Amino acid sequence: MQQGVGGGGWEPQGSRHPAAPPQPGIPPVAGWPVPPLPSAPAAPQTAPGPPDGLTGHVPLPPAAPGTGGATLAVLLIGPAGAGKTTVARHWAGTRPVPTAHVSLDDVREWVCSGFADPQAGWNDHSEAQYRLARRTCGFAARNFLANGISCILDDAVFPDRPVVGLGGWKRHVGPALLPVVLLPGLEIVLERNAARSGNRRLSDEEVARIHGRMAGWYGSGLPIIDNSHLDVEGTARALDETLARVISQPAY
Repeated sequence: MQQGVGGGGWEPQGSRHPAAPPQPGIPPVAGWPVPPLPSAPAAPQTAPGPPDGLTGHVPLPPAAPGTGGATLAVLLIGPAGAGKTTVARHWAGTRPVPTAHVSLDDVREWVCSGFADPQAGWNDHSEAQYRLARRTCGFAARNFLANGISCILDDAVFPDRPVVGLGGWKRHVGPALLPVVLLPGLEIVLERNAARSGNRRLSDEEVARIHGRMAGWYGSGLPIIDNSHLDVEGTARALDETLARVISQPAY
């Protein structure tokens, strides 16, 4: 095989300038001899073909451990500054099958006029808008799953509020929801939170309080990933490996 010049494609050897046979019914025009075409350069030496019985496709290495093509519903839990949204988006974007990322904060901020910002003080309005955002995310996740598209959601779910936290998410999405906790060290969370802007940046005191409450997930039986020393890609890979272990268990 050799590459065609200027055409960007491939053509079989010897087909670059084929001799055009006379067209039936069209006599040659006197005085217009066809000049000889330059001969094509010799084709490079090619490797021998595949043995009989093989297609010739290049064999791929074995797939790395992970969730593969499984259709999953995942809830990524963690404090502000843990990297939940960034990791969830990266994990969803690098899977080999269709996967959606639904961010609670993004949905909550759909409210433009009358947005209840918890930074201005937690009240009934902010509580109601969080509940509404969670139901909306759950509705979206069920729609994605019903159409064969995996879904990952992220939220700062507290272990000491099971009714509106993990239990609420399982009611919204379904009992097959897979929760995973992302919990780096406090100093890492404070550093990452300081780099945030807008209403998603919290005070150091609030971050420390949330981080302390998140420590209650230890001993809960949920898988916990300490991504203090992992970048986004490494954390997403650890998340996929963790989910693969969970779905391989007989109880799943």
